[in-house]
Amino acid sequence: MLVLDLAGVGDRQSFMDRCSADLHLPDWFGRNWDALADCLTDLSWWPPETGHRQLRLRNWENYASSMPREWRIVKEVLRDAEIFWRDTDTELSVVLEGGEEGVSGSPG
Repeated sequence: MLVLDLAGVGDRQSFMDRCSADLHLPDWFGRNWDALADCLTDLSWWPPETGHRQLRLRNWENYASSMPREWRIVKEVLRDAEIFWRDTDTELSVVLEGGEEGVSGSPG
């Protein structure tokens, strides 16, 4: 399990910086939406000692409410990554902690 803590994140660049730091993304991570999607569909960088591939987002609510367009993109990237890994032996699940909203926009 990896945790992405969005406390204090207020714009796209700080979101990308936090992704890089919290998730320990590879050096080739380009700090843009396409690069994030690439990282999430090439999990060769994911630390094997974390066990099940679960990405937990914490303190995301303020970012979601202050940056609704960006948040919609974040959810699309995360949903697409979940779909990409579904039905594989290395499934990825994304959990939004502390909220009623799932990555797909439905409760979860």
